[in-house]
Amino acid sequence: MNRIGVVGTGSMGSILLEAWLTANALSPCQLIISNRTPAKAEQLAEKYPGLVIARNNTEIARSASILVLCVKPLEYSLMLQQLSSALTEDHLLITITSPIRLEQLEAQVPCPVARVVPSITNAAKSGVSLCEFGSRITDEHRERIFSLFSAISHPIEVTEGFLRVSSDLTSCGPAFVSYILQQMIEDAVKETGISHDAATYLVSQMLIGMGELLQQELFTLPSLQQRVCVPGGITGEGLSVLQGAIPGVFAEVFRRTHAKFAEDLEHVQSQWSSKVPD
Repeated sequence: MNRIGVVGTGSMGSILLEAWLTANALSPCQLIISNRTPAKAEQLAEKYPGLVIARNNTEIARSASILVLCVKPLEYSLMLQQLSSALTEDHLLITITSPIRLEQLEAQVPCPVARVVPSITNAAKSGVSLCEFGSRITDEHRERIFSLFSAISHPIEVTEGFLRVSSDLTSCGPAFVSYILQQMIEDAVKETGISHDAATYLVSQMLIGMGELLQQELFTLPSLQQRVCVPGGITGEGLSVLQGAIPGVFAEVFRRTHAKFAEDLEHVQSQWSSKVPD
């Protein structure tokens, strides 16, 4: 078994697959995929000749040594039932789903288990991948996982206690920042009459340039703010509005995401105990 299997080619599964292929980290013939909607898998196979489509999850487990599980939390019990007959101690399971505890997976499978939480930024071979390792993971497994995800991201190890907030920052963060910037654009259009296209271009280029400043370590976030915000200047006047409105907003964001995570975890636990055999 020398292939990597991607179980589920929805939004994030397809992002990972295409990132590996366009980064030349993997060739299409090294990958085998499955999806409950065959048409989605077929579209990827047409785009990347040589990509293999498994007829079912049992076949993907028999054909690949590393399985990247990209299905929704409530689909795990059925997926594991489909994989179970073909899994061996030589497999490596990598889940990208947060509300599935690694010890639960380990209790159901004979092989090592890890979690890697990706980000949409991985599509640009950038951003962070959050890695959490189960008790059976060896140094060799760690090296394989870090090597695979280093091609499309900066993988870092996190503990379970900080996985949720780390995911909020790296995986949910792009959506949060996008929303804030969209509001900036919309209000600029309403207040000044600048065209939406022009405002969008200016904000997008600002964000790209700011990323470069941080990437090149020319500034930190605090020092960048201090450099732009001259005492008594126009930036400071605008910043004072944000200072009156923003503090506490993300505390509530994190409370909401943590509460939703707890709710999802409870639903998964309930399904897991009722459908997955010991």
